[in-house]
Amino acid sequence: MQPSRPQARRMRALCGALLTTLVALAALLTGATASQADTTICEAFGTTTIQGRYVVQNNRWGTSATQCISVTGSGFRVTQADGSVPTNGAPKSYPSVYNGCHYTNCSPGTNLPARLSSISSAPTGISYSYVSGAAYDAAYDIWLDPTPRTDGVNRTEIMIWFNRVGSVQPVGSPVGSATVAGRQWQVWSGNNGSNDVLSFVAPSAIDSWNFDVMDFVRQTVSRGLAQDNWYLTSIQAGFEPWQNGAGLAVNSFSSSVNLGGSTPGGPGTPSGPTACKVTYGTSVWQDGFTADVTVANTGSSPVDGWKLAFTLPSGQRVASAWNATVSSSTGSVTAANVAHNASITPGGQVSFGFQGTYSGSFAKPAAFSLNGTSCATA
Repeated sequence: MQPSRPQARRMRALCGALLTTLVALAALLTGATASQADTTICEAFGTTTIQGRYVVQNNRWGTSATQCISVTGSGFRVTQADGSVPTNGAPKSYPSVYNGCHYTNCSPGTNLPARLSSISSAPTGISYSYVSGAAYDAAYDIWLDPTPRTDGVNRTEIMIWFNRVGSVQPVGSPVGSATVAGRQWQVWSGNNGSNDVLSFVAPSAIDSWNFDVMDFVRQTVSRGLAQDNWYLTSIQAGFEPWQNGAGLAVNSFSSSVNLGGSTPGGPGTPSGPTACKVTYGTSVWQDGFTADVTVANTGSSPVDGWKLAFTLPSGQRVASAWNATVSSSTGSVTAANVAHNASITPGGQVSFGFQGTYSGSFAKPAAFSLNGTSCATA
Protein backbone atom coordinates (compact mmCIF):
# COMPACT_ATOMS: atom_id res chain seq x y z
CA MET A 1 0.00 0.00 0.00
CA GLN A 2 1.38 3.41 -0.97
CA PRO A 3 1.51 5.98 1.86
CA SER A 4 -0.72 9.04 1.48
CA ARG A 5 0.93 12.37 0.53
CA PRO A 6 0.74 13.72 4.11
CA GLN A 7 2.23 10.46 5.37
CA ALA A 8 4.98 10.66 2.74
CA ARG A 9 5.80 14.25 3.73
CA ARG A 10 5.97 13.24 7.38
CA MET A 11 8.23 10.29 6.50
CA ARG A 12 10.54 12.56 4.49
CA ALA A 13 10.61 15.08 7.34
CA LEU A 14 11.42 12.30 9.81
CA CYS A 15 14.19 10.97 7.57
CA GLY A 16 15.55 14.49 7.12
CA ALA A 17 15.59 15.10 10.86
CA LEU A 18 17.30 11.76 11.42
CA LEU A 19 19.93 12.57 8.79
CA THR A 20 20.57 15.99 10.38
CA THR A 21 21.02 14.33 13.77
CA LEU A 22 23.43 11.76 12.35
CA VAL A 23 25.49 14.45 10.60
CA ALA A 24 25.67 16.52 13.79
CA LEU A 25 26.68 13.43 15.76
CA ALA A 26 29.39 12.58 13.24
CA ALA A 27 30.73 16.15 13.42
CA LEU A 28 30.80 15.97 17.19
CA LEU A 29 32.63 12.66 17.18
CA THR A 30 35.24 13.83 14.67
CA GLY A 31 35.66 17.28 16.21
CA ALA A 32 34.67 18.93 12.93
CA THR A 33 32.60 21.68 14.46
CA ALA A 34 31.85 24.87 12.63
CA SER A 35 34.11 26.84 14.96
CA GLN A 36 37.09 24.72 13.92
CA ALA A 37 36.50 25.05 10.17
CA ASP A 38 37.85 27.89 8.06
CA THR A 39 35.31 30.59 7.19
CA THR A 40 34.72 31.30 3.48
CA ILE A 41 33.65 34.82 2.50
CA CYS A 42 32.48 35.61 -1.04
CA GLU A 43 30.28 38.64 -0.27
CA ALA A 44 31.81 41.81 -1.71
CA PHE A 45 32.23 43.50 1.68
CA GLY A 46 31.84 40.47 3.94
CA THR A 47 33.87 40.40 7.17
CA THR A 48 34.62 38.20 10.14
CA THR A 49 36.87 38.42 13.20
CA ILE A 50 39.87 36.33 14.21
CA GLN A 51 41.59 35.90 17.58
CA GLY A 52 38.91 38.13 19.09
CA ARG A 53 40.89 41.23 18.07
CA TYR A 54 41.24 41.60 14.28
CA VAL A 55 38.77 41.99 11.39
CA VAL A 56 39.28 40.14 8.09
CA GLN A 57 37.48 41.67 5.09
CA ASN A 58 36.93 40.51 1.51
CA ASN A 59 36.62 44.15 0.38
CA ARG A 60 35.90 43.62 -3.35
CA TRP A 61 35.05 47.10 -4.59
CA GLY A 62 36.55 47.55 -8.08
CA THR A 63 34.85 44.73 -10.00
CA SER A 64 31.65 42.70 -10.06
CA ALA A 65 33.57 39.45 -10.64
CA THR A 66 33.59 36.89 -7.83
CA GLN A 67 36.27 36.99 -5.15
CA CYS A 68 36.36 34.57 -2.21
CA ILE A 69 38.68 34.29 0.76
CA SER A 70 39.16 31.47 3.25
CA VAL A 71 39.72 32.86 6.74
CA THR A 72 41.96 30.89 9.10
CA GLY A 73 42.70 31.37 12.78
CA SER A 74 45.68 33.60 11.98
CA GLY A 75 44.97 35.15 8.57
CA PHE A 76 43.34 34.39 5.23
CA ARG A 77 43.89 33.01 1.73
CA VAL A 78 42.34 34.18 -1.55
CA THR A 79 40.62 31.10 -2.98
CA GLN A 80 38.87 32.66 -5.98
CA ALA A 81 39.78 35.86 -7.80
CA ASP A 82 37.86 36.14 -11.06
CA GLY A 83 38.17 38.96 -13.55
CA SER A 84 40.78 41.64 -14.12
CA VAL A 85 41.06 45.42 -14.39
CA PRO A 86 43.62 47.57 -16.27
CA THR A 87 46.92 47.81 -14.42
CA ASN A 88 47.19 51.56 -15.09
CA GLY A 89 44.17 52.23 -12.87
CA ALA A 90 42.88 51.24 -9.44
CA PRO A 91 42.99 47.59 -8.26
CA LYS A 92 39.86 45.46 -8.10
CA SER A 93 39.88 44.82 -4.34
CA TYR A 94 41.79 44.88 -1.07
CA PRO A 95 41.27 41.62 0.85
CA SER A 96 42.90 42.35 4.18
CA VAL A 97 43.08 41.99 7.95
CA TYR A 98 43.15 44.99 10.25
CA ASN A 99 43.36 46.48 13.71
CA GLY A 100 41.34 49.68 14.10
CA CYS A 101 38.32 51.12 12.33
CA HIS A 102 37.28 50.83 8.69
CA TYR A 103 34.04 52.47 7.52
CA THR A 104 32.52 52.25 11.06
CA ASN A 105 33.54 48.59 11.50
CA CYS A 106 36.03 48.63 14.39
CA SER A 107 38.02 45.58 15.46
CA PRO A 108 37.18 44.15 18.91
CA GLY A 109 38.98 45.85 21.79
CA THR A 110 41.01 48.21 19.60
CA ASN A 111 42.42 51.41 21.13
CA LEU A 112 42.30 53.16 17.75
CA PRO A 113 41.79 55.93 16.79
CA ALA A 114 44.67 57.25 18.91
CA ARG A 115 46.45 60.60 18.76
CA LEU A 116 49.93 60.19 17.25
CA SER A 117 51.60 62.14 20.05
CA SER A 118 50.17 59.68 22.60
CA ILE A 119 51.59 56.55 20.92
CA SER A 120 54.93 55.27 22.23
CA SER A 121 55.14 52.34 19.79
CA ALA A 122 52.97 50.24 17.50
CA PRO A 123 54.66 46.84 17.09
CA THR A 124 53.38 44.66 14.29
CA GLY A 125 54.25 41.51 12.36
CA ILE A 126 53.14 40.06 9.05
CA SER A 127 53.81 36.90 7.03
CA TYR A 128 52.77 36.67 3.35
CA SER A 129 52.54 33.93 0.72
CA TYR A 130 52.82 34.99 -2.92
CA VAL A 131 51.83 33.54 -6.31
CA SER A 132 52.87 34.00 -9.93
CA GLY A 133 50.60 34.45 -12.94
CA ALA A 134 48.89 37.48 -11.41
CA ALA A 135 49.27 41.26 -11.12
CA TYR A 136 49.15 42.58 -7.57
CA ASP A 137 50.93 44.25 -4.70
CA ALA A 138 51.25 43.03 -1.12
CA ALA A 139 50.18 46.16 0.71
CA TYR A 140 50.44 47.17 4.35
CA ASP A 141 48.21 50.22 4.93
CA ILE A 142 48.44 52.78 7.75
CA TRP A 143 45.66 55.38 7.87
CA LEU A 144 45.96 58.86 9.43
CA ASP A 145 43.44 61.65 9.87
CA PRO A 146 43.24 65.06 11.60
CA THR A 147 40.16 63.80 13.50
CA PRO A 148 39.45 60.50 15.33
CA ARG A 149 37.08 59.40 12.60
CA THR A 150 35.91 55.83 12.30
CA ASP A 151 34.05 56.18 8.99
CA GLY A 152 34.84 57.14 5.42
CA VAL A 153 38.21 58.00 3.90
CA ASN A 154 41.09 59.36 5.99
CA ARG A 155 43.28 62.28 4.92
CA THR A 156 46.57 60.37 4.51
CA GLU A 157 47.30 56.77 3.58
CA ILE A 158 50.73 55.24 4.17
CA MET A 159 51.36 52.19 2.00
CA ILE A 160 54.22 49.73 2.49
CA TRP A 161 54.64 47.57 -0.60
CA PHE A 162 56.19 44.29 0.54
CA ASN A 163 56.02 42.92 -3.01
CA ARG A 164 54.69 43.79 -6.44
CA VAL A 165 54.13 41.49 -9.41
CA GLY A 166 53.22 42.67 -12.90
CA SER A 167 53.09 46.17 -14.37
CA VAL A 168 51.57 47.88 -11.33
CA GLN A 169 52.83 50.93 -9.48
CA PRO A 170 51.85 53.14 -6.52
CA VAL A 171 49.78 56.31 -6.73
CA GLY A 172 51.76 59.36 -7.83
CA SER A 173 55.41 59.34 -8.79
CA PRO A 174 58.82 58.49 -7.27
CA VAL A 175 60.24 61.18 -4.98
CA GLY A 176 63.47 59.52 -3.90
CA SER A 177 64.52 56.83 -1.46
CA ALA A 178 64.62 56.51 2.32
CA THR A 179 65.84 54.19 5.05
CA VAL A 180 62.96 53.40 7.41
CA ALA A 181 62.93 50.76 10.18
CA GLY A 182 66.36 49.58 9.04
CA ARG A 183 65.36 48.92 5.41
CA GLN A 184 65.86 50.82 2.17
CA TRP A 185 62.71 51.90 0.27
CA GLN A 186 61.80 53.66 -2.93
CA VAL A 187 59.37 56.43 -1.96
CA TRP A 188 56.33 57.49 -4.04
CA SER A 189 54.00 60.38 -3.28
CA GLY A 190 50.66 61.36 -4.80
CA ASN A 191 46.92 61.78 -4.37
CA ASN A 192 44.21 59.40 -5.61
CA GLY A 193 41.48 62.04 -5.67
CA SER A 194 40.27 61.18 -2.16
CA ASN A 195 43.38 61.25 0.00
CA ASP A 196 47.15 61.74 -0.01
CA VAL A 197 49.17 58.56 -0.46
CA LEU A 198 52.79 58.04 0.61
CA SER A 199 54.16 54.67 -0.53
CA PHE A 200 57.32 52.83 0.50
CA VAL A 201 58.25 50.20 -2.08
CA ALA A 202 60.63 47.36 -1.22
CA PRO A 203 63.35 46.76 -3.85
CA SER A 204 62.70 43.00 -3.58
CA ALA A 205 59.95 40.87 -2.10
CA ILE A 206 59.69 40.62 1.70
CA ASP A 207 57.94 37.45 2.88
CA SER A 208 57.67 38.33 6.57
CA TRP A 209 58.78 41.11 8.87
CA ASN A 210 58.17 42.59 12.31
CA PHE A 211 58.57 46.34 12.76
CA ASP A 212 57.20 49.45 14.44
CA VAL A 213 54.43 51.22 12.52
CA MET A 214 55.48 54.51 14.13
CA ASP A 215 58.75 54.52 12.17
CA PHE A 216 56.70 55.05 8.99
CA VAL A 217 54.33 57.48 10.70
CA ARG A 218 57.25 59.66 11.82
CA GLN A 219 58.63 59.62 8.28
CA THR A 220 55.25 60.77 7.00
CA VAL A 221 55.05 63.59 9.56
CA SER A 222 58.56 64.73 8.59
CA ARG A 223 57.38 65.03 4.96
CA GLY A 224 54.45 67.28 5.92
CA LEU A 225 51.70 64.76 5.12
CA ALA A 226 50.55 64.44 8.75
CA GLN A 227 50.99 66.15 12.12
CA ASP A 228 51.63 64.89 15.64
CA ASN A 229 48.15 65.97 16.71
CA TRP A 230 46.53 63.78 14.03
CA TYR A 231 45.14 60.31 14.72
CA LEU A 232 46.14 56.80 13.74
CA THR A 233 42.82 55.15 12.81
CA SER A 234 43.66 51.79 11.23
CA ILE A 235 46.50 49.36 10.55
CA GLN A 236 45.81 46.93 7.70
CA ALA A 237 47.61 44.22 5.73
CA GLY A 238 46.54 42.42 2.57
CA PHE A 239 46.72 42.49 -1.21
CA GLU A 240 45.66 44.76 -4.06
CA PRO A 241 45.09 42.47 -7.07
CA TRP A 242 44.53 43.77 -10.60
CA GLN A 243 44.59 40.40 -12.38
CA ASN A 244 43.84 36.98 -10.85
CA GLY A 245 45.28 36.52 -7.34
CA ALA A 246 44.02 33.13 -6.17
CA GLY A 247 46.48 31.63 -3.68
CA LEU A 248 47.68 34.91 -2.17
CA ALA A 249 47.69 34.61 1.61
CA VAL A 250 48.33 36.46 4.83
CA ASN A 251 49.65 33.62 6.98
CA SER A 252 49.78 35.62 10.20
CA PHE A 253 49.21 39.17 11.38
CA SER A 254 49.75 40.94 14.69
CA SER A 255 49.26 44.56 15.67
CA SER A 256 49.20 46.47 18.94
CA VAL A 257 49.37 50.14 19.83
CA ASN A 258 51.13 51.22 23.02
CA LEU A 259 50.00 54.52 24.47
CA GLY A 260 52.15 56.78 26.64
CA GLY A 261 55.73 56.16 27.75
CA SER A 262 57.23 53.32 29.70
CA THR A 263 55.02 51.96 32.46
CA PRO A 264 56.86 51.46 35.75
CA GLY A 265 56.91 47.90 36.91
CA GLY A 266 55.26 46.80 40.11
CA PRO A 267 54.67 43.58 41.98
CA GLY A 268 53.38 41.10 39.47
CA THR A 269 53.24 43.77 36.75
CA PRO A 270 55.60 43.66 33.76
CA SER A 271 57.79 46.70 33.32
CA GLY A 272 57.32 48.87 30.27
CA PRO A 273 58.78 48.74 26.74
CA THR A 274 62.40 47.76 26.29
CA ALA A 275 64.79 46.74 23.51
CA CYS A 276 64.82 43.01 22.94
CA LYS A 277 65.85 40.18 20.65
CA VAL A 278 64.19 36.76 20.36
CA THR A 279 65.84 33.54 19.26
CA TYR A 280 63.27 30.89 18.30
CA GLY A 281 64.79 27.44 17.81
CA THR A 282 62.69 24.43 16.83
CA SER A 283 62.88 20.68 16.50
CA VAL A 284 60.20 19.43 14.11
CA TRP A 285 58.86 15.97 13.30
CA GLN A 286 55.71 14.75 11.60
CA ASP A 287 52.71 16.44 13.31
CA GLY A 288 54.79 17.64 16.29
CA PHE A 289 57.50 20.06 17.35
CA THR A 290 59.30 21.68 20.28
CA ALA A 291 60.25 25.35 20.46
CA ASP A 292 63.15 26.71 22.54
CA VAL A 293 62.74 30.47 22.95
CA THR A 294 65.41 32.85 24.25
CA VAL A 295 64.49 36.44 25.10
CA ALA A 296 67.44 38.85 25.35
CA ASN A 297 67.28 42.30 26.92
CA THR A 298 69.30 44.48 24.53
CA GLY A 299 68.34 47.71 26.29
CA SER A 300 69.96 49.60 29.16
CA SER A 301 67.21 49.09 31.76
CA PRO A 302 66.21 45.89 33.59
CA VAL A 303 62.93 44.15 32.80
CA ASP A 304 61.06 43.24 35.97
CA GLY A 305 58.31 40.90 34.89
CA TRP A 306 57.90 40.02 31.23
CA LYS A 307 55.27 38.93 28.74
CA LEU A 308 56.24 37.77 25.25
CA ALA A 309 53.43 37.95 22.68
CA PHE A 310 53.40 36.16 19.32
CA THR A 311 50.98 34.47 16.94
CA LEU A 312 51.25 30.76 16.18
CA PRO A 313 50.72 29.99 12.47
CA SER A 314 47.45 28.28 11.57
CA GLY A 315 47.31 24.60 12.52
CA GLN A 316 49.74 24.85 15.44
CA ARG A 317 48.73 24.15 19.05
CA VAL A 318 50.69 24.29 22.34
CA ALA A 319 50.49 21.05 24.33
CA SER A 320 52.78 21.87 27.27
CA ALA A 321 55.30 24.51 28.32
CA TRP A 322 58.20 24.96 30.72
CA ASN A 323 59.79 28.03 32.38
CA ALA A 324 56.80 30.16 31.33
CA THR A 325 53.04 30.36 31.68
CA VAL A 326 51.35 30.27 28.28
CA SER A 327 47.99 32.06 27.99
CA SER A 328 46.55 30.28 24.95
CA SER A 329 47.19 27.08 23.03
CA THR A 330 46.46 28.46 19.53
CA GLY A 331 46.47 31.72 17.61
CA SER A 332 47.56 34.76 19.62
CA VAL A 333 49.78 33.50 22.46
CA THR A 334 51.34 35.26 25.44
CA ALA A 335 54.14 33.58 27.40
CA ALA A 336 54.71 35.14 30.85
CA ASN A 337 57.52 34.70 33.34
CA VAL A 338 57.36 32.34 36.29
CA ALA A 339 58.77 33.17 39.73
CA HIS A 340 62.40 32.21 39.13
CA ASN A 341 62.94 34.06 35.81
CA ALA A 342 60.91 37.26 36.21
CA SER A 343 63.86 39.64 35.82
CA ILE A 344 66.02 40.20 32.73
CA THR A 345 69.05 42.37 33.38
CA PRO A 346 70.47 44.64 30.64
CA GLY A 347 72.48 42.36 28.37
CA GLY A 348 70.90 39.32 30.05
CA GLN A 349 68.45 36.75 28.75
CA VAL A 350 65.87 34.17 29.81
CA SER A 351 64.73 31.00 28.10
CA PHE A 352 61.55 28.97 28.01
CA GLY A 353 60.08 26.32 25.77
CA PHE A 354 57.00 24.44 24.75
CA GLN A 355 55.91 21.33 22.90
CA GLY A 356 53.16 21.43 20.32
CA THR A 357 51.38 19.81 17.42
CA TYR A 358 50.79 21.10 13.90
CA SER A 359 48.99 20.25 10.67
CA GLY A 360 49.98 21.18 7.13
CA SER A 361 53.35 22.83 6.56
CA PHE A 362 55.37 24.04 9.53
CA ALA A 363 56.31 27.70 9.97
CA LYS A 364 57.67 29.91 12.72
CA PRO A 365 55.83 32.94 14.17
CA ALA A 366 56.35 36.08 12.11
CA ALA A 367 56.93 38.51 14.98
CA PHE A 368 57.41 38.84 18.74
CA SER A 369 56.77 41.68 21.18
CA LEU A 370 58.06 41.97 24.76
CA ASN A 371 55.79 43.92 27.11
CA GLY A 372 54.22 45.53 24.04
CA THR A 373 57.48 46.41 22.24
CA SER A 374 58.44 44.75 18.95
CA CYS A 375 61.57 42.56 19.24
CA ALA A 376 64.30 41.86 16.74
CA THR A 377 64.75 38.20 15.79
CA ALA A 378 67.98 36.27 15.56
